[in-house]
Amino acid sequence: MHDRSALGPADVDDATLAAMLATLYDAGDAAVAVVASHAEPVDYDLPAITTGGRWWVRGVAAVDGHERDFTLFVKHVHEWSRSPFFADLPPEVRPWAAKQVPWRTEGAVYRSDLGSRLPDGLSMPRALGVHPIDDLAYAVWLEVVPSVEVAWDRDRYERAARLLGRLAGSAEVRAVAGIGGHEWDITRYVEGRLRFQVLPALADDGLWQHPLVGPAFGDLRPRLEEAAARVDAIAAELMAMPVLAGHGDACPNNLLVRPDRDGFTLIDFGFFTALPLGFDLGQLLVGEVQLGRGDVSELGARGEACLASYRAGLAEEGVAVDLATLRRAHALQLLLFTGLSSIPFELLGEEPTDALRAMAATRAAIARHSLDLVDQTS
Repeated sequence: MHDRSALGPADVDDATLAAMLATLYDAGDAAVAVVASHAEPVDYDLPAITTGGRWWVRGVAAVDGHERDFTLFVKHVHEWSRSPFFADLPPEVRPWAAKQVPWRTEGAVYRSDLGSRLPDGLSMPRALGVHPIDDLAYAVWLEVVPSVEVAWDRDRYERAARLLGRLAGSAEVRAVAGIGGHEWDITRYVEGRLRFQVLPALADDGLWQHPLVGPAFGDLRPRLEEAAARVDAIAAELMAMPVLAGHGDACPNNLLVRPDRDGFTLIDFGFFTALPLGFDLGQLLVGEVQLGRGDVSELGARGEACLASYRAGLAEEGVAVDLATLRRAHALQLLLFTGLSSIPFELLGEEPTDALRAMAATRAAIARHSLDLVDQTS
């Protein structure tokens, strides 16, 4: 009747599960019992360094004597020192690096009242429980929210950008932007991933001879190296922009389209915090393109449309920003967080195929777009 063994240490006892189901069903004083349950992994192929697993937990509950089917989503979150990717770091930097990724933030967000603070059109799943596993891990148990699989056309991108502008500008959201308790700013990223991985790689002559890199990125080498030499100045300029609030990883994959077609459900709050103006526009615009699921030729026109929509969302929340400042902030963010690291480092050990060459060409187009945008806004 019960098999939740797939959850491993993320599982809870039946009494705790019953209590969460009572919350799910708003059962009040009614008796709730778990009749049957099983867990199965979620089919999800995008790795995340702080995620130990994702599962569906399905079953039957007795609520006040009446049986009801249920499905919950469970996510195991841990410090990234437990990720297999952590072993790729030099041993001497591991203690420092382990503290750089805010793995506790998602749990803090789901324990908070952020859901009641979000602007109309945005929502988040209700957390039924955030349960510690040990000192470096916890499990989040969430309701399953309705969503629809639809194409992201220009109109949908613009609606998402407007709502992300409202999220950034909302005084109520900004009031809880530090809820994760993790001290982070742009320099953490520069001193972390860029300084240890990306910048040394860009300075390596051998990288530019790789069959996935040379043909796609070769003409960009001088521009990327020049940007790498100015990385501290780029970061300082971005940090001088107005600081608002941001989801931190607002790619379409983390903006579930609601069945009402007008709104989105935000998920994956690991990087929710106070962020510079326009920060969320970067992943909104290039997240799908990086994965080979979007048209790179649309970046320019779609970006301009989303900038205008984001600015309109800010204005709805009483935050007035001139378009030139917003465009510059977006350009800096896109270059720093995407353009400089567009080379597909994770694929360089694989045999080049036509598909990988096409992905490298797409990544190069993103890098070129980010570099052009910085030049145009300087």
